[in-house]
Amino acid sequence: MRDPVTIATGITYDRESIEKWLFTCKNSFCPVTKQTLSPSDHLLLTPNHNLRRLIQSWCTLHASHGVERIPTPKPPVDESQIIKLIKDAKGSPHTQHKCLLRLKSIASSSDSNKKHLETSSIVVDFLAAIIMTQKEDNVSTSTDSWSSVIEAVSILHQLALSNAALKALMNLKDKFVDSLLHILRRGHAEARAFVIALLKNIYSIAEPRQLIGTKLELFVEIAQVLRDQISYAASKAALKLLIELNPWWKNRIKAVEAGMVMVLVEMLLETSERRSCELALNALDQLCGCAEGRAELLKHGGGLAIVSKKILRVSNGASDRAVRILGSISKHSANARVLEDMLEVGVVAKLCLVLQVDCGWKTKERAKMILGLHSTAWKNSSCVPAHLLCTYPS
Repeated sequence: MRDPVTIATGITYDRESIEKWLFTCKNSFCPVTKQTLSPSDHLLLTPNHNLRRLIQSWCTLHASHGVERIPTPKPPVDESQIIKLIKDAKGSPHTQHKCLLRLKSIASSSDSNKKHLETSSIVVDFLAAIIMTQKEDNVSTSTDSWSSVIEAVSILHQLALSNAALKALMNLKDKFVDSLLHILRRGHAEARAFVIALLKNIYSIAEPRQLIGTKLELFVEIAQVLRDQISYAASKAALKLLIELNPWWKNRIKAVEAGMVMVLVEMLLETSERRSCELALNALDQLCGCAEGRAELLKHGGGLAIVSKKILRVSNGASDRAVRILGSISKHSANARVLEDMLEVGVVAKLCLVLQVDCGWKTKERAKMILGLHSTAWKNSSCVPAHLLCTYPS
């Protein structure tokens, strides 16, 4: 042990180990007694000074054997320190930036300190206020002020905010989200990655009325994050945010207007990573639920081909989503030209293959429905190999 602490059950542990048990592994009971710990007990880690002094004395006695004396640990941060730190930050932008760096250091120093910041509404309100102080694009913002905004975003991203804290941010209405959109437009890659992850978390707990009122600008920025491929984590967060917004028809129209269908198709053409493909196909399936989305998919020269190609190559979930997309096209947008394209790029052959292999029964039923819907145009086509055509549903 380097920093012995006693929890509510009376058992002493090393601080780093018990913090990992409680905060990282999300356990809510004592490892030894198995007693349940309340949320307030999680933060009640009492330093065992007597044991720590005994350990230090032992280290000193065995120094000749190469044992180093453990340093006296710093006490965890308390509410009064946080209040003073935030109060001191209300001076110049330079002072504010120093305060943010100190908050970041506190959050990184230990899991208990990080948890303390996460549950402090004062800290979250302070960080949100800094983010919302930035100016519009046509007004200059000082270097120190902009640096403070980026640090505030970084800290909010670092903290695992509760649903209540996320709701409080969402209830700041458009000003907070508009400020985040401004950072997405102007910020560097890392800041944009932090913002898109933060937006994903915020919108995951938003109410339907808040989701429906999403601005077109947000879809434009999501599309740009996906185009720029900032990082795998940023792309995944952007796709999850898009999927969270897409169930509403108005949002699907906005996403299509932002060029999202083309972005998703290009993404599918460039990646074979399983989770990215699954998320992209999920989002594309949602967008193909409206006529505008289907029209955009058909407008892309490789749209039908890449959707078909992902069937049976990624996962059962991805195959099901791809077949759903093809089902939307075949039911609602299938003219003579589209049906011919589906034959030429191998869509029909792939659907016949789905009927022959072991995949989800729902996927098979959807494939059978699509083939049956246009059997007149496809059933006797020379574009489909004979070994696949033999399974064409009658």
